[in-house]
Amino acid sequence: MSLFSSNLSYLGIDFDSNSVKVVELKNDNGRPRLVTYGYFDRKVSQASDDTGQDFLETAKLIKWVCNQSKTTTKKVVTALPSFSVFNSILNLPAMPKKELNSAVEWEAKKVIPLPLKDMILDWKVLDAADTGSEQDLSQEGENGDLEDKNRINSLRQRKFLKISSKKTEDIKILLTAAPKDLVKKYIDIFKAAGLSLLSLDTEAFSLIRSLVGNDKSAIMIVDVGSAATSISVVGNGIPVLNRSIRVGGLAITKTIADSLKVSSEQAEQFKYDIGVDFNRQAGGGIPKLIESSIMPIIDEIKYSLNLYRGQGRKDIEKIILTGGSAMLLNLPNYLQNALNLKVYLGDSWARVIYPEDLKPVLDEIGPRYSVAIGLAMRNIQ
Repeated sequence: MSLFSSNLSYLGIDFDSNSVKVVELKNDNGRPRLVTYGYFDRKVSQASDDTGQDFLETAKLIKWVCNQSKTTTKKVVTALPSFSVFNSILNLPAMPKKELNSAVEWEAKKVIPLPLKDMILDWKVLDAADTGSEQDLSQEGENGDLEDKNRINSLRQRKFLKISSKKTEDIKILLTAAPKDLVKKYIDIFKAAGLSLLSLDTEAFSLIRSLVGNDKSAIMIVDVGSAATSISVVGNGIPVLNRSIRVGGLAITKTIADSLKVSSEQAEQFKYDIGVDFNRQAGGGIPKLIESSIMPIIDEIKYSLNLYRGQGRKDIEKIILTGGSAMLLNLPNYLQNALNLKVYLGDSWARVIYPEDLKPVLDEIGPRYSVAIGLAMRNIQ
């Protein structure tokens, strides 16, 4: 039990142009307990993969979901979209800690494809004894320079890891960067919604909290959302590879609707009722349409696997599937056959205390809430 545990509760809010997911978790002696949850989804016919939604409209939706869910706190943790965040692990020679900041910035110029003046950098020293560090992009590096910094970081929890004193060992740095204008937009959204934004997290760390926990094995997490699919390879609780492809559930629905000349709502229903062909048998119809739609996702997973294996790291033991479109019938088995790896549908509520009579409902919606749950867990675990 943490010496600083309390009965405070926190909101994890995961949103994009098509949906808002809110989860409130309470600190119950160091364990997260469900207080309430809620969501908003646009109609399929109105959904899009446009990320340029008006921030006032987004703030209004977030506030509406919170009111409908009867949330009891204004303390929020949210995440930047994976496709907007750059991640890299840097290997630096051993050096005094005071020299690290300038060394990290120098190396960051080599791996970040945008000018550093337009980015907010956050980095952590990785240590074999403790790999549980977390990303918080509400500061820049260790010193930070961002509007509303004091408000956002008032309860900020960061783990600073010791640097090995052995001169022969390299220092491993987990570097994360995000565009300053995007960070400012998120700050403005929650200010307009009347909520207190404690931290800007990353989706990868949120999914590790909700789906992986203390498992230190090499795991791939595949989050199939509405507009994009995010892929993270996690080792020792740290995301060592992150990729994103702008193909998700909407692309599958659109393919079915266009091919069969049906409405988006009908295509969406077909998608979930029929799913993919587990036996991968030849044939046409909706399963074949779905199979062709998810091939770009499978190709990206294969590419990520090859990229990871080429780094000489330990073998990936399993793939955890999450996101709204992870609920496609037979998808885990289909991917298992296609990739020759164990594939499981993640249980995002596994580390949360909740009333047993809610289990059927929570199991049904769980894959959609994986990021939101992990966000709400951030200041509890």
